[in-house]
Amino acid sequence: MTLEPLDDLISRLERERLAADRIYNDALTALDRAVSPPSGLPAAAAPADRSQLASVNDRSQILSPGSPPIDGSLKGRLAGFIWRLVGPPLQRQAEFNAAVAAHLNRTAAAHDEWIEAASRLRGAVQEELQTIGRVHSLLVQYLQTLTAYVDTKDRSIGGTEIRDRVARLEQRVQAIKRDLEQRAGGAAAPDSAVAAVFSRPVDAATYVGFEDRFRGASPEIARRVEDYLPVLAAARDVVDIGCGRGELLAALHARGVKARGVDSNAAMVDMCRSQQLEVEQGDALSYLERQPDASVGALTAIQVVEHFDPAYLVRFLDTAFHKMTPGAPLVLETINAACWMAFFETYIRDLTHQRFLHPDTLRYLVEASGFSSVDVRFREPVSAGDRLLMADPGLLGGVFGMAAVVAAVNDHANKLNARLFSSMDYAVIARR
Repeated sequence: MTLEPLDDLISRLERERLAADRIYNDALTALDRAVSPPSGLPAAAAPADRSQLASVNDRSQILSPGSPPIDGSLKGRLAGFIWRLVGPPLQRQAEFNAAVAAHLNRTAAAHDEWIEAASRLRGAVQEELQTIGRVHSLLVQYLQTLTAYVDTKDRSIGGTEIRDRVARLEQRVQAIKRDLEQRAGGAAAPDSAVAAVFSRPVDAATYVGFEDRFRGASPEIARRVEDYLPVLAAARDVVDIGCGRGELLAALHARGVKARGVDSNAAMVDMCRSQQLEVEQGDALSYLERQPDASVGALTAIQVVEHFDPAYLVRFLDTAFHKMTPGAPLVLETINAACWMAFFETYIRDLTHQRFLHPDTLRYLVEASGFSSVDVRFREPVSAGDRLLMADPGLLGGVFGMAAVVAAVNDHANKLNARLFSSMDYAVIARR
């Protein structure tokens, strides 16, 4: 894959930033224009008109209670005749007047209740409209701060893509400089037919970037190697074979433990020396062979022995036994060959790996070299999300004939998890 020139990359990112900025500003302007103060609410309704209600109630009674007195006299018989003519219509009129007055009284009371409810509703609506107005105003203010926030984030991280490109570029520049210095000093360049993978200075910097991306960033590796500190805390002189970026050496120095390292990768060595760590560039076996017998207080090799071919590994372990002091701890961490996920996710990804070491194999080789108290500790278990799920006996166990099926499925899952999804790494820890 051809890398995009850095100038073109910066120009493209700037165009994308300006386009996104324009879209953002247009959207913010549209939102700002859409926000307007809430329109005024209608005036509160007038209360019920009760000015004539008392008069209507009084005048609605056009008849006295009961019928007029009627007796057998001429006047009484005349009054009875007249009442029979006009009494019924007057009574109906009186009933109508009473019904109208009662209706007016009920309407006035209902109107007053409605006015009270409308007044409370008007107050609530007014308060909500004011709240919405404040929210709109705060929303616009918040969105106006996003541009400055994003700009400061861009300045702080410089853009992930550019940062990675610049880091790799700096590593390559340092590697080229070191290569030129070696050539000027008369050192011969490694023959391409026999040179190891990533042995050239420029390629060594490439492998540093490979480790950063696929093995893990330095903080993550520093967290992992902390598990070995209790084993090494009492050692007087720790030698870290294949020390890489120096995470274990830095942790030991921070705790006052004297430690030094060796690595064949020149870029790794430069990174360690930039942290004032004592590191030498060279071959692991050659470095060990130069040490006096019984002088090394502890020996570690974290994710290293899988890079050795079998004959080299046997010589390495035999030499380590003779160079270490009696009782000194040996720590060898490598990829777990008993876990298929570790093979596919980790081992075959790295071109520099030479041999996949089963835990039993490495344990036997360590014992055969003379070490004692050999222990295998499995590390970095595969996450539950990547393991095979177990069937729930509570769901199917009560169904006729399904209990045996559930047991068989779970037994198969356990066996597959043990072989496919156990632990990604293991460490062999022994004593000289």
